[in-house]
Amino acid sequence: MTHTESQLNVLALNSGSSSLKFGLYAVGPLRIEKLLSGEAESIGDKSTKCHAEDAQGSILLSETGPIPSQREAIIRIGRLLVDSKMPVPAAIGHRIVHGGPRLRQHCLIDDSVLAQLEAATAFAPLHIPSALLVIRFAQEHFPGLPQAACFDTTFHAELPEVARVLPISKELQSEGIQRYGFHGLSCESIVHQLANDLPNRLIIAHLGNGASVTAVKGGRSIDTSMGLTPTGGVIMGTRSGDLDPGILVYLMREKKFDATMLEELVDHRSGLLGISGVGSDMRRLHEAASSNADARLAIQMFCYSVRKQVAAMIAALGGVDLLVFTGGIGENDVETRAAICGGLSWLGVSLNPARNRSGENPVSEPGSRCAVYVLPSQEDEQIARHTYGVLPDSPRAMPSATAPRHLQGQTQ
Repeated sequence: MTHTESQLNVLALNSGSSSLKFGLYAVGPLRIEKLLSGEAESIGDKSTKCHAEDAQGSILLSETGPIPSQREAIIRIGRLLVDSKMPVPAAIGHRIVHGGPRLRQHCLIDDSVLAQLEAATAFAPLHIPSALLVIRFAQEHFPGLPQAACFDTTFHAELPEVARVLPISKELQSEGIQRYGFHGLSCESIVHQLANDLPNRLIIAHLGNGASVTAVKGGRSIDTSMGLTPTGGVIMGTRSGDLDPGILVYLMREKKFDATMLEELVDHRSGLLGISGVGSDMRRLHEAASSNADARLAIQMFCYSVRKQVAAMIAALGGVDLLVFTGGIGENDVETRAAICGGLSWLGVSLNPARNRSGENPVSEPGSRCAVYVLPSQEDEQIARHTYGVLPDSPRAMPSATAPRHLQGQTQ
């Protein structure tokens, strides 16, 4: 494909197991403009919620009804683009959680890439199958358009050995069993938003249904709480986070758990849901906390888990200049931010209660030894930016300021 103009319209697709976020962006060598954004939630249910708005916040779509599959969701997105008279996309970018050991850089999708993604399914069985379906459906609905795979692991591709290597045999290490790290597109978006105000020692707490804490030094990821898969690290909605591996051995030996049962336990029946017995949504737990001790414990354990990871990343960085909260919980849960930072008072972290409630940055007090910000996770914008960057003949004046430096400006 040859660019006739330096600006292109890119459709970003960000798939989950039962959701599909999307955004249309006008991308050029120096700037990016959002034209439309939206999400289809609870795909497969009879009451799928589908909403979209334009760049000014005007509602373009708000409906509830059956969307049986990701294919129908993509058809609905295509119809929305036509109905709202949006420009036709020139390329499509996809968020891919894990590309395995071979796919570490953003790239155009071809048959070889699809085969490698299929092979990487074992690394992220919660995420890759639905992403592959979305890619194939998008190829079917938008035939001929170039499509790009944008990896959450790319931002962490240069982790130092001391953080990347796992304490297992060399033989297993050679098979790609290592720390990969995730939420990379979200972390990139934070670094990009900070731009010239990027501090040397930054900690990003991406807190949502999936949650991770990442240490960024000089714009580069040097450690992160998730490991081989997106199941490790801090406590999450339904995922366990870090567990003593002996627990899994015990369950296999004494309770006759197989791999499927272990996966179901650590990915779907643990975390906030497992602790509380109430649910995985922090909003629901807050509602129940006044009368339910297990809901209170789940919230306390989540905050405790995040605090411990923040402290670990401070050790990795040798101090911290800025702590950023992002993700659904990080951006919207005032109480949880306060509880996490309250346990970091030994560091000299002090939140301003009024600013914390309003989300006006900085949310920390002027005298806080570490500044605290709340910034939106802009994964879809990063997808659009990377997609533009890997297209043949695209200008290189706008590399991702957030990718590892050895990846910036490359056609990968």
